[in-house]
Amino acid sequence: MDRRSLIKNAGIAGVLAAGIAPAVHAQAAVRWRLASSFPKSLDTIYGTAEVFAKQVSDATGGKFQISVHAGGELMPAFGVVDGVQNASVEMAHTAPYYFYGKDPTFCLGCAVPFGMNTRQMNAWMYEGNGLKLMRAFYAKYNIFNLPGGNTGAQMGGWFRKEIKSVADLKGLKFRTNPFAGKVLEPFGVIPQSIPGADLYPALEKGTLDALEWVGPYDDQKLGFNKVAKFYYYPGWWEGGPQLDFYINTKAWEGLPAEYKAVVEAAAAHANITMTAKYDARNPVALKQLVGSGTTLKPFTQDVMNAAFKSAQQIYAELNNTNPEWKKIYGDWAKFLADQNAWFRFTEGTFDRFMQQQKL
Repeated sequence: MDRRSLIKNAGIAGVLAAGIAPAVHAQAAVRWRLASSFPKSLDTIYGTAEVFAKQVSDATGGKFQISVHAGGELMPAFGVVDGVQNASVEMAHTAPYYFYGKDPTFCLGCAVPFGMNTRQMNAWMYEGNGLKLMRAFYAKYNIFNLPGGNTGAQMGGWFRKEIKSVADLKGLKFRTNPFAGKVLEPFGVIPQSIPGADLYPALEKGTLDALEWVGPYDDQKLGFNKVAKFYYYPGWWEGGPQLDFYINTKAWEGLPAEYKAVVEAAAAHANITMTAKYDARNPVALKQLVGSGTTLKPFTQDVMNAAFKSAQQIYAELNNTNPEWKKIYGDWAKFLADQNAWFRFTEGTFDRFMQQQKL
């Protein structure tokens, strides 16, 4: 009996019983290394790369193995773009806005101040022009990207003193992402860019006056509440920050079609899993933080308004000076405007009502 006849008459169970595995299992073994920008202590943001790697292994019967390495293990946390570009590693897991210094356009693939929320970012990436536009930009860095998780809207961070007005920001040594730092510079803030693993000692020793990381679950694990009292919200600089899996273009193109499909499916799984974990774990952690003495405060309206105005000025400047930014930002901004109009009548109204109810 030939192979085609066997498949037709026996079905998949019979095929497997006869020892004829699906095509993906006939592929050669592949071994990749993934450089993360995050510390192993964070089971959410670092753990997402492990979720991805496990899915790839499981779907290929162990033929495609990806070892995950924490920030600093193979290369510096902020060196992963260079590592993927020059093929020191096959792939990385990181937050694109870390690479503002290379080109602010990176940030549009992650989050910019007063930008999209998580659902809007997914919509732009998967159903809008997001993936197409960002992949065209990343091509000059020898990178093929896939969405790799989203934290959801983040907190505004931990401060040693109250921020009652814009004037209170002057002279503040504040760890935040580079784009947010640029927005805050006109108010006298001294932005700092420090990897997650080094944040606690910097805040404890006074190297930092304030910092932001992600949200309650991660922040509690890192112990920031032990060295700063005031916990501000919202993190207006990242309403829906998307992480990315960066894959070296040559490594990606060298994969057979079956393995490419596996990688794409595993990345999509990891993408939604990260958001689910944060949404499930942040509420409990926030209650615990407040119960242990953390003072929860919103940024004042004048701080929000001043930051929004500063962000718009930077966007206008970039549109005039950076062709790569302008090409993507125009599409991004139009998509966001349409999304906000839609969310205003549905999600926003429903959420505001429900948040006022006692359940």
